[in-house]
Parts: sequence; C-alpha cells; structure tokens
Amino acid sequence: MDTSTSTLPDERRPAHSGAPRRIVTVADEAVAARYARGCVFLIDDDADVQSALAARLRFEGYAVQTFSLARHYLEALDLAEPSFPGPCCLLCDLRMPEIDGLALQRQLQGRDVPPMVLMSGQSLPQDVVSAFHAGAVDFLIKPFGSDELLVSVAKALSASEVQRAGVQRQLAVAALVSSLTDKELKVIQRVAQGQTNPEIMVSLEIALRTVKLHRQRAMEKLGLDSAAALGRFAQECGW
Repeated sequence: MDTSTSTLPDERRPAHSGAPRRIVTVADEAVAARYARGCVFLIDDDADVQSALAARLRFEGYAVQTFSLARHYLEALDLAEPSFPGPCCLLCDLRMPEIDGLALQRQLQGRDVPPMVLMSGQSLPQDVVSAFHAGAVDFLIKPFGSDELLVSVAKALSASEVQRAGVQRQLAVAALVSSLTDKELKVIQRVAQGQTNPEIMVSLEIALRTVKLHRQRAMEKLGLDSAAALGRFAQECGW
C-alpha cells in the first residue's frame, strides 16, 4: 500500500478496526498515548499540504495516518489490522484523483467508519450541502488557519467518542443478555412488554413460582433493580 512518507514509522497502521493492539515497548506507550488523544486519517494528494497538516496535528499530540489517495485509505480499511484504542476522524480533501471526497463518503456509507471532515479550496455551494447531507461533521475551505483545523478535528473526535461509547454500551448490553438462560430471557422480555406473572405462566406453560424465580434471576443478572430500569434496558435491546 502506498502511503505518504510523512507518516511516522510507529504510526503507520492500516486505518482502524475494533481489534485492540497491545502495548509491548516503551515506544508503543508513546504512540498509544497519541491514539488515546485521537487519531486523524488524513487524505490529500497534495504532498506539501498533507505534510503541513500532519505536522500541525502531530504537534497537538494526535496520531496521524496519511494517505495520498482515497483508494489507499480504503485498502487500509479493508485490512482491519489491530490499532491502539482511541477516538478517530477522517480529514479528507474534496478534489482528488480517482475517488474524490464526496465519492469516498458514498463508498463509506453503511460502514463502521470515523466521523469525516472534508476540505477544499475549489468547492461549490452544492458540494458543501452534499457533504453535510452525507454526514460530514464539518467542511473546511482552503486556505484555513490552524485554529479552524483544530476546532474541526476536535469536533469530529468528540463525535467519535460518542460513537465509541455507543458501541461499547451495545456490546455490554449484548453480553448481559447472553448471560440469561432461554427461559429467563423469555420471562423478562414478557415482563418488559407489560405481561403479569400469571399471564407469563399461561403463555409459557410453567408454574407461577418458576416465573417469579426466572424473573428475579434475570433482573439480578442484568443488574436491574426496578421496572423503570427494565423499561430503559428493553428499549436498548429493542424488545
């Protein structure tokens, strides 16, 4: 894969994935600290602009992965190799050969990708509108200052943190649900749907005492202590 030479050797990682990379060396600790602050995937075919932006972002303590073409980023994304955890965002030029920024946005629709900031010096009003409609966090008009750059990146990384928190919560909820037995799950789902214990007894054809036991155990396993808490949990699960 051809990436820009401005990418530091210890930062050169395929885009991102859910798999965490372990800290092994002292150098890894320094790189991991940058990723914890935030990683910016920078795509720009202008080597001078790319180098200047990467240098400014690294000065702020961010990890930066650089790509001269959107195709290179997509290739790295498909590799999905382990990376240090932390928020991340995509900073992409609009006007590029092969695949431009808007086309990249379209190709990334439906994929687990970081929030995107687009930038351009030759953008039309409809380009900006299209970018925001497709989910861009911000749009920078070149030439822009360091303050504008850092505000946009911070905004995108904040959105990434929200995404990561949501994913972690989904995983936690899934783990809790998977800890239930089949009968406990059936009982607690019916409780969440408003059925009474006698109604559940009839629908599942089990003893009332058994319904109460499964209900109690399910609530304990899920860490819930009230009907309101169960209602919120049920919404998260889509019951």
